[in-house]
Amino acid sequence: MIFRTALQELKKWSQQPSRKPLILRGARQVGKTTLINLFAEHYQHYIELNLDLKSDRALFEQTDEVEDFVSAVFLKHELPKTAIPHTLLFIDEIQSSPEAVQMMRYFYEKLPALSVVAAGSLLETVIDTQVSFPVGRVTYLFLYPLTFTEYLLAGKHTEAVKVLEQKPVPDFAHTELSKHFYQYALIGGMPEVVNHYSEHRDLVALNKLYQDLLVTYQDDVEKYAKLPSMRGVIRHCISRSPFEASRRIKFQGFGSSNYGSKEIKAALGLLEKAMLVKLIYPTSEVHPPILPNFNRSPKLQFLDTGLLNHVVGLQNEFVSMQGLNDIYQGRIAEHIVGQTLLAADLLPNSDLNFWVREKKQSSAEVDFIVPYQDKLIPVEVKSGTAGKLKSLHQFIDRAPHDIAVRIYAGPFSIETHKTIAGKSYRLVNLPFYLAHQIRDYLALA
Repeated sequence: MIFRTALQELKKWSQQPSRKPLILRGARQVGKTTLINLFAEHYQHYIELNLDLKSDRALFEQTDEVEDFVSAVFLKHELPKTAIPHTLLFIDEIQSSPEAVQMMRYFYEKLPALSVVAAGSLLETVIDTQVSFPVGRVTYLFLYPLTFTEYLLAGKHTEAVKVLEQKPVPDFAHTELSKHFYQYALIGGMPEVVNHYSEHRDLVALNKLYQDLLVTYQDDVEKYAKLPSMRGVIRHCISRSPFEASRRIKFQGFGSSNYGSKEIKAALGLLEKAMLVKLIYPTSEVHPPILPNFNRSPKLQFLDTGLLNHVVGLQNEFVSMQGLNDIYQGRIAEHIVGQTLLAADLLPNSDLNFWVREKKQSSAEVDFIVPYQDKLIPVEVKSGTAGKLKSLHQFIDRAPHDIAVRIYAGPFSIETHKTIAGKSYRLVNLPFYLAHQIRDYLALA
């Protein structure tokens, strides 16, 4: 079943005795509505309100008392009030009704037995400008494009999933799982795209789907531009972000433009709220807590690697190349790993960072930093041998532990090496298809 990771988190939420209303965050077309429809199968009753519809919005406009609202909704759906503990209420497109956002704060206090989930696009932007946010009275779940496991499930590769879940994964499966992951890195994880490819196996037909997604994002985000002059900046950032993905950016003149730093930063901030991009900031810390340096240039992560490939025109390169590190100067390999690490968490405050040591004589940069137990684990996306991991060595020499991760095209293994300075450390070699299980495999080190 696709969305398996998110469904597991939703089940945990539904079983909490002091459950708060849940706000589901995610870019348009990542499957929020489909996910909740699947989740609803675990309830006896399911009520869906789409606040793009005037009749559903009117339910919130008639009263500001949550008990009266629920009475009206249950009457409309011919359900007795005794059904409240067995009912899932889904409020879709909640950004269309400030009254609905306002009411979210009262479900937890007055009707905790009712399971309430809300979703909407650019919700933070609407709340910033139209209504106060129900801080402390709601919880969050973040939805990203499909993970590799969910991609396999959508394609009915159930045996591959079973093997993937063995820890450690058996050596005989490496070649087959690598082929599947290579295809996943080409297509990406947008549900409609994955489902279409699973049914038709036609890569050319996917171009129309990718293009429709881009148009949807441009039209959607522009609605929330505070000034008409920002629309052009937003369009520019959407169109250029795939070309700037997986490398450090400068706001001034972003994407070979004449736009200033302030304009670009505001536009990318809006795209980040829409979850179309992610700005990944550097840190120089080697032990918790991570303290990102927001004064340094961030890396840019785009929503989906498949969509990125379409915009940049990399499909033919995928067909002719043998490995991810050969494509787009290795940036696709780093990007799909970043996408995987983001999707592996789903929860708020989960962030991506990379490590830097910016010295004139000895600069270094490690692709990602992953918190694990009481450690910060350096993660390099590489094709080279352990002896070439110079930046990772500099991190390990400064860290109060001896564990590092390399994500690459080879098989899983755990090796002992020494840094250039002579410190012994354990290197966990993870194939690309195990990146989403990084914490499980760190437990084996």
